[in-house]
Amino acid sequence: MEYTISNRLKMASIVLIILGLIGVSYGFWDSHHYKTVDDVKVLLAEEAHHGDGHGEAHGADHGGTHATAGHHEADAHGESDEHAEEGHHMSHEEHVLHQIHNRPWAALYVGAFFFFMIALGVLAFYAIQYASQAGWSPVLFRVMEAITAYMFPGAVIVLLIAVASGTIGHYNIFTWMDPEVVEHDKLIQGKSGWLNMTSFVIRGVIFISGWALYRHFSRKFSIAQDNADDNKNFKKNFRISAGFLVFYIYTESMMSWDWIMSVDPHWFSTLFGWYVFASMFVSGITVIALITIYLKSKGLLEFVNDSHIHDLAKFMFGISIFWTYLWFSQFMLIWYSNIPEEVTYFMTRIEYYKLPFFGMLAMNFIFPLLVLMNSDYKRIPWFVVMAGIIILCGHYLDVFNMIMPATVVDRWFIGAPELGAVCLFGGLFLFIVFRALGKAPLLAKGNPMIKESEHFHY
Repeated sequence: MEYTISNRLKMASIVLIILGLIGVSYGFWDSHHYKTVDDVKVLLAEEAHHGDGHGEAHGADHGGTHATAGHHEADAHGESDEHAEEGHHMSHEEHVLHQIHNRPWAALYVGAFFFFMIALGVLAFYAIQYASQAGWSPVLFRVMEAITAYMFPGAVIVLLIAVASGTIGHYNIFTWMDPEVVEHDKLIQGKSGWLNMTSFVIRGVIFISGWALYRHFSRKFSIAQDNADDNKNFKKNFRISAGFLVFYIYTESMMSWDWIMSVDPHWFSTLFGWYVFASMFVSGITVIALITIYLKSKGLLEFVNDSHIHDLAKFMFGISIFWTYLWFSQFMLIWYSNIPEEVTYFMTRIEYYKLPFFGMLAMNFIFPLLVLMNSDYKRIPWFVVMAGIIILCGHYLDVFNMIMPATVVDRWFIGAPELGAVCLFGGLFLFIVFRALGKAPLLAKGNPMIKESEHFHY
């Protein structure tokens, strides 16, 4: 069975991309209205007059936090006096100016990373299905392969935005890229063997190359198996999938340190790699379910039955609980120990990001727990779609909470640059995925497990 991307879907993707470009461009244009400290003083005076909460009194109370999260000058780490003596102290207005300029870069990065992590999460799930020789999932392989088509361009875009923010930008996302900050920050100096632009780019190229090579050969063997007389291609896929999972578990952790955690270069968590993995894994499985239900509604996946949808919904539920376990493990230990170097990470988020922080927790844990616990509901397509949309919105907020507090502190808002980035990369994601769906039959008919998968019922 063949699939061809409809003109309507092409147009929708292109419209989203154009709207996204407009929103992102507006975000950059708007941020550069504020060119000097005097411009910021006028803004803060207006906000103080209107009782906006961002005014001078607010800045006087929280200057230390701005220094840590806005440009990491380490005031919150007890080094403000030393930095002032070295001529590196920044006024509150200067921090606000940086944060305003950081916002469109950070919004672009959040959107890019969110859609990339969906594709990478699906790639890991796909490899697990092959390595475990699962019998239920082969009817979904072509959907998974299409989603993973976005992984390579998505990863390259994330890396390019990160590098661009530290070259053509003014170190808008990763402050350890700023030589002036490193010069006056002993903690970052101690990490400079890892956190430097050259090794950052080299590691990124290694990560992306490994993931892309696996995706290329796995897809090649999967399609070749359709017309093969034996199972050689399936066995090759089994072997490279098992090897890839070892490579993935290391590189995903290092990627999460580099591309996410180093936004807060003073903070670290030994659980962070697993935490990011859980977020990308459940997001990827959710998108598999949504695209499968969409294609089935068009009469294109008649071999997919309610039991397959039920299993995908079970994974959505189970990995949501796993994500919550990791979130709580990380949060509870840091909160309980109350070590200043660690707790500042959550202080910033709870103080300035109450709605997205606790809203994310409700959307990623409480909602799936209440909605997807019932077994019967997991078989109802519209119910799974509703749950899936909430889960994806929740994990977008998760990425938002990882990046924004370290770059814009309390200057956050979900507006034109944020929505524009979602439209831009969402449109690109849809275009690439649905074009990839049309390049091979929707049923991996040569897979030796395909009959078991087609007759999967319970």
